[in-house]
Amino acid sequence: MCGIAGAVRWPDGGPLTDRLTKTLAHRGPDGAGRYDFGDVHLGHRRLSIIDLSETGAQPMVSDGLALTYNGELYNAPELRAELESSGVRFRGTSDTEVLLEAWRRWGTGCLPRLRGMFAFAVFDERTGDLVLARDQLGIKPLFLVRRGEGLVFASELKALSTELSGSLHVDDAAMIASLLYYWVPDARCAFREAEKLPPGSWLRIRRDGSVDRGRYWSIQDVAAEAAEAPFPDLDAVIEESTRKHLLADVPVATFLSGGLDSSYLTALAAKHRPGISAYTIGFRAEDAKFEAMPDDLRYARQVAAQFGVDLHEIEIAPQVLDLLPRMTYHLDEPIGDPAAINTFLICSAAREAGVKVMLSGMGADELFAGYRKHFANLLALKYQQVPGAIRRPVESVVDRLPVATSKRGFRTVRFAKRFLSFAELPEETAFRRSYTMYDRAELAALLSPDLAPVVDDVLTEHADTYHDNRLNDFVNRMCLADARLFLPGLNLAYTDRSSMAASTEVRVPFVDVEVVKAAFAIPGNRKIVKRQGKAALKEAASGILPREIVYRPKGLFSAPLRAWMSRDLAPLMREVVNEGVLVKSGFLRQDALRRLVEEDASGQQDRSKHLWHILTLEYWYRSATSQGAS
Repeated sequence: MCGIAGAVRWPDGGPLTDRLTKTLAHRGPDGAGRYDFGDVHLGHRRLSIIDLSETGAQPMVSDGLALTYNGELYNAPELRAELESSGVRFRGTSDTEVLLEAWRRWGTGCLPRLRGMFAFAVFDERTGDLVLARDQLGIKPLFLVRRGEGLVFASELKALSTELSGSLHVDDAAMIASLLYYWVPDARCAFREAEKLPPGSWLRIRRDGSVDRGRYWSIQDVAAEAAEAPFPDLDAVIEESTRKHLLADVPVATFLSGGLDSSYLTALAAKHRPGISAYTIGFRAEDAKFEAMPDDLRYARQVAAQFGVDLHEIEIAPQVLDLLPRMTYHLDEPIGDPAAINTFLICSAAREAGVKVMLSGMGADELFAGYRKHFANLLALKYQQVPGAIRRPVESVVDRLPVATSKRGFRTVRFAKRFLSFAELPEETAFRRSYTMYDRAELAALLSPDLAPVVDDVLTEHADTYHDNRLNDFVNRMCLADARLFLPGLNLAYTDRSSMAASTEVRVPFVDVEVVKAAFAIPGNRKIVKRQGKAALKEAASGILPREIVYRPKGLFSAPLRAWMSRDLAPLMREVVNEGVLVKSGFLRQDALRRLVEEDASGQQDRSKHLWHILTLEYWYRSATSQGAS
């Protein structure tokens, strides 16, 4: 895992590439390099995982090809064997060299063959073509800016914004989308002039400055084809993926929350790598009680004991006032999920213990319908059939119930209020409302009236993405939307940035092309059975995990936000309401923001997530404008 950057036909391109890679130093503290050929410059920061010798150093140059690459290829041994059988001779054992030789033989035709997570740039000295490519599911990031015939790219937006801030403009639509979702969708970027290379795609810039693009993999097509496939041997597919994700020349550990996904991966990893380490987190007792959080530690301990795992427990009592600006910097864009803090602290502890690689259960909920919103949207279809004379009194009672007192929160009431906010809406609108922060009227009321048309554009984008499929299965339509929006826009984004901030690589065995095919070959009625989400995955995991772990209540990889907002962060929130740049600029309406704070403080509504994200947006906007962005 590494950081990559580069410039083509860009003023001062060589020194600029050095500055970009210096900003990315946390992604690769083990080495640095630069390649120059005319007005083409490639930079690299190395985190040594496979082939720790100099034969794995980058940018890698061989017989007219130059490659700077971030990622891991889990099928590199198979590709290496195929290439060797055709006469290719390798100098070292790195997957970087395998990728370079695969490109030499197949060009863009090699991309569908790759199984892993990656973003890379490859330059052909003979043709003068530079090609950028990103993995199928958007696990690894790649940002770029085009100007005239020039192009500059980097693994993280902060590298580009630090160097180009004076010529960048904050994108209002991206900020509004971040308020809606509490993250910026992968199809948008926080600055108008920048973009993210889409998952499963490539971009070629030719010697004359012309650009062409291509898509080599489409999850919509994969999902449609898988819907016609037979029911998969899911346990075998996930075990194979987990085994391949253990490929490394350095120690590998796992995240272990004690929930189904991390426990399943940890058990499978321990089967193939006995004595593997795992890391888990807990919270201050008073915070956990206030948030009514389940005791996940006891489940993590049970799994570790059963499978001989060396478990490391980390209690999180973070200095959130100090971590908020730090995490805002590392996350690149306004992302309001406090799970990023958890990931950063876990990875930091693992790195201090000498661990460079972690396995995460990320992606299982999206692909196998494990979130409460999936079941809730199914339940909403039944709720709509209940006579209004019964629904109205229920809704009136729930509306009057508090979500918290001064001493504790009530999760069931929070869930009930959330459910009733979308239970009677049409399918796409209900799904969006079940996991986003505001309905249209609430979002528009929070913003400057001039921004109302942009709100409509953002909502239309969600609808267009949701309906862009050929699936007849409601549950799998939700899973597909999550795999295209929620997974790359939020979970994979914060996981990459938070882990790399601690110079640690996180691998996601569920977010794998073969696991995706298997997931969409499972019909929705096998994913959600009665009140059980992830039913098919639970059935597969039952072959190795005890029933108590498989069917335990779902935990949350989150943080005690209500406790933080009511204690640690309350003074800062008052400052943002009264003196914040978002209010002073007119982007947010002060009266609407003050109303959110009052509703949360009274305990009548849970606005903690809304307010946390507004803090992250405030800090991000302060940073962007202080650097010179307009």
